[in-house]
Amino acid sequence: MNLVSVENIAKSYGELVLFEDLSFGINKHQKIALVARNGEGKTSILNILAGKDAPNSGSVNYRKGIRISFLEQEPSLNPELTVEQTVLESENEILKVIAAYEAALEHPENEKAYQKAFESMERNNAWDFETQYQQILSKLKLNNLKTKVGSLSGGQKKRLALANALLNEPDLLILDEPTNHLDLEMIEWLEDYFSQKKITLFMVTHDRYFLERVCNEILELENGQLYSYKGNYAYYLEKKEARLELEATELHKSKLLYKKELDWMRRQPKARTTKSKSRIDDFHSIKEKAHRRREIHEIQLEINMERMGSKILEIHKVSKSYPGITLLDKFDYNFLRGERIGIIGKNGTGKSTFLNIVTGHEKPDSGKIVIGETIKFGYYTQNGITVKEGQKVIDVIREFGDYIPLKKGRQLSAQQLLERFLFDRKKQYDFVEKLSGGERKRLYLCTVLIQNPNFLILDEPTNDLDIITLNILESFLLDFPGCLLVVSHDRYFMDKIVDHLFIFKGDGVIEDFPGNYSDYRDYENSTVLEKRAKKEDGIQNTTAKSSWRSDDNSKKLSFEEQNEYKKLEKSIHSLEKQKEELQNQFADTSLSGEEIDVLSIRLKDIIEKLEDKTERWFELSMLLED
Repeated sequence: MNLVSVENIAKSYGELVLFEDLSFGINKHQKIALVARNGEGKTSILNILAGKDAPNSGSVNYRKGIRISFLEQEPSLNPELTVEQTVLESENEILKVIAAYEAALEHPENEKAYQKAFESMERNNAWDFETQYQQILSKLKLNNLKTKVGSLSGGQKKRLALANALLNEPDLLILDEPTNHLDLEMIEWLEDYFSQKKITLFMVTHDRYFLERVCNEILELENGQLYSYKGNYAYYLEKKEARLELEATELHKSKLLYKKELDWMRRQPKARTTKSKSRIDDFHSIKEKAHRRREIHEIQLEINMERMGSKILEIHKVSKSYPGITLLDKFDYNFLRGERIGIIGKNGTGKSTFLNIVTGHEKPDSGKIVIGETIKFGYYTQNGITVKEGQKVIDVIREFGDYIPLKKGRQLSAQQLLERFLFDRKKQYDFVEKLSGGERKRLYLCTVLIQNPNFLILDEPTNDLDIITLNILESFLLDFPGCLLVVSHDRYFMDKIVDHLFIFKGDGVIEDFPGNYSDYRDYENSTVLEKRAKKEDGIQNTTAKSSWRSDDNSKKLSFEEQNEYKKLEKSIHSLEKQKEELQNQFADTSLSGEEIDVLSIRLKDIIEKLEDKTERWFELSMLLED
């Protein structure tokens, strides 16, 4: 079933033409990713699909009655609403039913309003959806529902907007970099959610594992042309390589034909026949093909960076905490030459703080950092680049350096570095304010690299970068001879460039793991299976009475379970009242046999629900008592 048809759309801003004559369709249950370089119009296409922008020409046709949700990179939310109000004010009608029920729970004395809300929950089968709603908020770490949106961080707002988009259950979900601002646990949960759910997606993402495991079609926009690949990321890479080889063969043939036709053209007299005029027109077409060249750049640098001494970076018993939270607790580490360390962990566990302490931007509470005399840091932060008004791209780079020294006395100029990171000569003289968000991040990377550091520290370098730029950055880092310390949620990126991990567990605990991200996940999964096997053995060897106590259930209830426990108490109270009222109605001697049957069915249904909820309440009570 076709949901959206895009026909011959074009978009330009003044003289800048992003794309022309693009056509494609979106069918039900397709999961499509759009891949392109930064600045080629990915976000513009998403905005056009979502109805937030219009093409200069062409049309977008939607199936009648289609409902669309759009997750933007910078979502627009009402700052005066709470997290809960924002979610419950969405377009999903069942959420409105749940909102009414939540309001009724706040005023249990109004039994009539509660009864109406309860019956509406029953009628719309909203109980399961309420559980799903709580699960999504819990997984995205939106635990404090009463927090005002205006006080949330940028990452929390993005997660709230994502929760809204998921709970709207639209016919088409459009996503602009959905994994930005999510930690690895959230990304893997979202990956599983999309993989298992029958949902129609159209997204832009740089997360290549996400593309591999979620998408079943990839559209690539390159040099104004749209290419379709009916498969996941691995299929896309395979078929793109085959396409490039075919294009190279065709290009070679075109050049040979061009030389032949050029020789013919030079031998032609000025007075030409109709036949030769046709051949001349063909010549111009061949010439265009022969001179077409691909704008793909490979970084092959032999950087002549400053020599490192024997002392690199020493961390001695460093601690750092804030009121109510410990980030580092007497952490020790001695860096060796050429080490490539990745940092992973949940949001808020202190990863960025650790980088700031290492680079001297923050002071530890105790302990000390000893930096070798030859060490020169290159620090890429999440804050991005600060640009003066009216600055051009090339001017920004030259403020930090004119060249990078290479081996054998060669140099890489600022202009050449920009070219390698996909800024052609014309783009280098554009004003920075004209750049897209991803292009600005690319420029920021260049300002760090032009300084020729021998110790690179990168905090989320992959956010907002396109896949082509990521491949270029990975090539650079694989050849980089210095030390590397990187925080990233991009699993593919981490697997490729690091061979050692610091895992920030929270509460000041940092685990040192000798391997990359996939190695760590394999280790974690094997550990979980081992613990589960031991647990099952333990249960078999204990009595039924003591088994629940020997299990690791003494921990506090999760946020989701706490909410469930409170609601169960109110629901049980309400069901008991309904049960009592129904039982009293049976005393009415004027009831007909048919009316008694109806009441009996209702009573049976209420008793069954009461028993289920009471049993669950006892389970949660045991955990609380433990």
